[in-house]
Amino acid sequence: MDGTTYNYKLFARSDFSAFWALFTDNLINLIVLAGVCQFVFNMPAEIVFGRILPGAAVAIMAGVAVYTWLAKRAAARHGRDVTALPYGISTPVMFVYLFGVIGPIYWSTNDAILAWQVGIGAGFMGGIVAAFGAIVGPWLKRVTPRAGMLGTLCGIALVFIGTVPLATVFEDPFIGFASMIIILWGLVGRFRLPFNIPAGLLALIVGTVVALGMGKASISFEGVGFYPPLPYFGDLIAGIQHLIANPELFLVLVPVQIYNFIETMNNVESAEAAGDHYPVATCQVTDGVGTMIGAVFGSPFPTTAYIGHPAYKRMGAHSGYIIAVGLVIPFAAFFGLLAFLNNLIPVAAAAPVLVFVALSLITNTAHSVKTEHMAAVTIAMMPHVSSFLVTKWGSLMGALGSTGVEGLPRLGDEALTAALLQQGAHFEGHLALSQGAILTGLIWGAIVASVIDGRFRNAGGFALAACCMSLIGIVHSASLHWPSFSGVSMGYLIAAAFLFIYPLFHKDDELVNQNLPADEPQATPGE
Repeated sequence: MDGTTYNYKLFARSDFSAFWALFTDNLINLIVLAGVCQFVFNMPAEIVFGRILPGAAVAIMAGVAVYTWLAKRAAARHGRDVTALPYGISTPVMFVYLFGVIGPIYWSTNDAILAWQVGIGAGFMGGIVAAFGAIVGPWLKRVTPRAGMLGTLCGIALVFIGTVPLATVFEDPFIGFASMIIILWGLVGRFRLPFNIPAGLLALIVGTVVALGMGKASISFEGVGFYPPLPYFGDLIAGIQHLIANPELFLVLVPVQIYNFIETMNNVESAEAAGDHYPVATCQVTDGVGTMIGAVFGSPFPTTAYIGHPAYKRMGAHSGYIIAVGLVIPFAAFFGLLAFLNNLIPVAAAAPVLVFVALSLITNTAHSVKTEHMAAVTIAMMPHVSSFLVTKWGSLMGALGSTGVEGLPRLGDEALTAALLQQGAHFEGHLALSQGAILTGLIWGAIVASVIDGRFRNAGGFALAACCMSLIGIVHSASLHWPSFSGVSMGYLIAAAFLFIYPLFHKDDELVNQNLPADEPQATPGE
C-alpha cells in the first residue's frame, strides 16, 4: 500500500492522556533548570523567566512542527496511524550544561549574565555538532545492534528517569503514593478511571490537592507577566567569543553533543522497535537546528527527540499530544505561568509519570529484542548505574562541605580512593564507566549482541572504535586530550585483536552458538 490517500488524524482521544505525560516530563525539566539558574547561579528572574524559558519554548515549537510533519508523512507512506516522536529539553544534557558549562563560568567569575551568555553560545555551537551527527547517524544505525542502542537508553530510564523520581515519591509518600497508584492503575495496568479521565491529569490533580492540604504547595502569581521571545544576537556573539578565548570548554561540549545525537539515534530506533519508522538523519538535523534556534532566543539547553516513544505508542497517541505540548509550554513560558505551576505542582505528584515512562521503555525493549540479546541490553545498562553512583558521591562530598566539615579530600584523592576500595566502593572503576556512559553502554551492548550472533568482525569493530575514543578522552576520561594510551584503551585493543584474529583459526562449525533457538537463523561467523 502506498498510503498516499491515507487520512491520518493528527488528534485522537488517546492524545489527551499522552499529553499530560509528556507535558509533565517537559514541565519538570523547565522547573528544575529555572530553579538551578535562579537560586544556584543567582540569575535574575528577568533572565530566567524572560529569556531562558521563552527561548526553550521557541525551540520546542520549532521541533514539534517538524516532528508533526514527519509523523504525517510516515502515516501517509505506510498507510496506518503512527505516533509522533516526543520532543523537548534533553534531561541528561541539561545537567551537563548546567554544571559543566554555566556553573564553572559563574563560580569562576561570579557573573550570572556572563554565565548565561556563555551558555547560549555553547548551546549554539553544540547544536552545530549535533546536526553533524546526521552524516554518520544512518551508518551507525545500520551497524549497531538494536540491543546496544536500546540497552543504553534503558540504563538512563532505569536510573535517572525511574529510580530518581521514585525516590522523590518516597520522600513525600502522602503526595507521591496518591499520584503513583493512579498512574499504576490507569497507565501501567490500563484500567478505566472515572469518566475516562486521563491518568496523568488525575494524578497531578490528586497530588496537588493533597499537597495544598499539607501546606507543601501554594497558589502564587509571583513571576506572572508577559515575556515575548526575542533574539539575543549580541549576547550570543559575546558568549561564543568567550568560548573561543577559553577553548577548554569545548572539551565539555563535543562529547556531550556526540551523546546528544546518539541519544536521538537511539530514540529513533526505540520508535522503530515499537513499529514507527522515522529518518534518523532528519531527526538529528532537527534536534541540532532546534537547539541553535533556542540559543538565539536565549536558551542554552539542547533539545532532542525524547526518550519514551513506546509509552506514548502504547497509549495510542497520534500527533496531537506533541502539538498540545508545543502550544501549552510556549503559552506558559511567554506569560510566566511556569513560575505559577512551579509553586503549585509538587515534584512528588509529577514524578510517578516519569516512573511510568521508564517502565514502558524497559518493557518495550524486552519485547523488541531477541531473548538472547537481553544479556546485551543488561550490560548496556550498567555504566549508567556507575554514572549515578559517581554523581551522588560528588553530591555527598558537596553536602559535607556545605555543612561545615573541614579538611575534606577531593573526590578522586588517592588516599580517599584507597579508603573507598577498602570499604568495597570501587571508585576508579565506576568513574571510568561513568565518563561517556551512554557511549560505553552502546559499545558493550553492541559487542555482546554481535558476539552472540557470531558477528565477530562487527564486535571487533566496536572494540576498536572504543579504543580510539578512549585514546582521546571521548569515553573513560573527564575531558578530550591528545592521544594517550591507558589501561582501558589497551584493554579495548586486546579485545579487538581477539575478536578479529581468534575466529580465523577455527572451523565455522566450532563458532556456531549452540544455544540459539533452532528457528532463528545463525549469522555467518565473522560477519
